[in-house]
Amino acid sequence: MRVHTLKAGVLLLLVTAILWSLGGLWVKFIDWNPVAIAGARSLIAFIVIAAVVPKALRQLTWGAVPGALAYAGVMFLFVLATKLTTAANAVFLHYTAPIHIALIGPWFLGERTRWRDWVLISIALSGVALFFCDQLDFERRWGVIAGLASGFCSAWLIMLMRRQRGASPEAVTQLGNLLTVLIASPWMFQEPKLGQNGLWLLLLGAVSLGVPYLLYSQAIREVKALDATLITMIEPILNPVWVMLATHERPSGWSLVGGGLVLSTSLARGILASRDAIQPSPAASPVSTERSYAKP
Repeated sequence: MRVHTLKAGVLLLLVTAILWSLGGLWVKFIDWNPVAIAGARSLIAFIVIAAVVPKALRQLTWGAVPGALAYAGVMFLFVLATKLTTAANAVFLHYTAPIHIALIGPWFLGERTRWRDWVLISIALSGVALFFCDQLDFERRWGVIAGLASGFCSAWLIMLMRRQRGASPEAVTQLGNLLTVLIASPWMFQEPKLGQNGLWLLLLGAVSLGVPYLLYSQAIREVKALDATLITMIEPILNPVWVMLATHERPSGWSLVGGGLVLSTSLARGILASRDAIQPSPAASPVSTERSYAKP
């Protein structure tokens, strides 16, 4: 049973990454302030998740609060990084999250990091760097700091959702959405052209935030935090691919090489995670009381 649920978790993560990646394309069509966009999409995502998991907020505990703060931090720091530095910098620095998880995860979650994990992290980050190599520019200091902070918050969000797997990861997401809406509300209600932007906001909030986080909340119950972030690293590669297809841009050779590295790493980690479940480790995680799981 463990093997089947873990494989399902890996599949959910891949679908999650695809849906997340569509957001970059839809943002292009929305003529709003980025902070207002972040608030509006979180409001729509909150409604979608509430419709599917109405009991999520009723399952709210104090343990969900740190994860909700990390969620709101990710939403705003990534927008800030995108505004203060290049989009390539923002994406690359945001996806330094696996490094933090590899360092903190063994202590915080009891999920071991092995040498092969570091190899996969290095390959994946190299692939992201190659994909955006002609756009990276680390001279914009505050944007770089915001990008690094978004990666740090993303790592904590993933680990805190993982730690809430026995309770309600959905509650973490819902509280995070509410915090995001609360912070963004002064900008949200000043934006005109709601009719013109409504469809894209609905797609952005429902399809690329609400539904993916529902899937992610299910997957994180079965998949290790580090695996979850490595498998979903196809998202920053797919994001500009959709834009390229819509605008008929041609990717460079380095982009194709980098994208291939990230895609290979993501798929390899999913295969390894599924294979490891067939040969479970005798040592169970010290923080899990519901089930044991294999440690690669």
